[in-house]
Amino acid sequence: MPSDTSQPSFVLVRPQMGENIGAAARAMWNFGLDRMRLVNPRDGWPNPKADAMASGAGRLLDEAQNFPTTDAAVADCTYVFATTARHRDLTKPAFSPEAAMKLAAEKIASGEKVAVLFGAERAGLENEDIVRANALINVPVNPEFNSLNLAQCVLLTGYEWQRQVRDITHERVEMAHTVWATQGEAEALAKHYEERLDEAGFFFPLAKANSMKINLRNMWSRMPMTRADVQMLHGMLRQMVRWKNKSE
Repeated sequence: MPSDTSQPSFVLVRPQMGENIGAAARAMWNFGLDRMRLVNPRDGWPNPKADAMASGAGRLLDEAQNFPTTDAAVADCTYVFATTARHRDLTKPAFSPEAAMKLAAEKIASGEKVAVLFGAERAGLENEDIVRANALINVPVNPEFNSLNLAQCVLLTGYEWQRQVRDITHERVEMAHTVWATQGEAEALAKHYEERLDEAGFFFPLAKANSMKINLRNMWSRMPMTRADVQMLHGMLRQMVRWKNKSE
């Protein structure tokens, strides 16, 4: 059974290769989308090549609805987007994938049913399909090479959908079995280095010693160190002092 999550339906119009249908299913499920609709697949349906390519998203293929025409596939929808990278001689609002999925999320939240049309691999959607859409999704690709693989377009649109309905962490640090160093630990490290460098005569000439120490402290404060980093830096300095004392 499809999930209970409110979402748009992704409609693959006359897809040609089973492998691309399977790859599209995999791309959809990467972002929690599982409403796939097919319009007259060239090689018939079901297609074992699609199953092989779906790689864990086979449920979407089992539950995919197959329609004879684009009209039938979107008959229950209140708003339809058509994806295209080419200029069309049709007057329609055109959105970036991000803006389109923002609008889709707003409409679905208000109770509307939204569909996104994706064209066949050879040439994309035909104008006969696009005239049935309320708006276009223009993918900003290289104008000298505007051909997108079907699954790539599905993946891109699915990602933009996820950005609208989920909290995305845009940056984080993967902590490898450690924690961030405390200010006290960083201060102890700075003091350790300052003392040993002072013993080694590093702070020279004397007139510049204070500014050199300030710069060194400032360097430590700029470094986002973990407790493991601090321990390693302490160990490195201790080992260098031991080596120096041993060689004398």
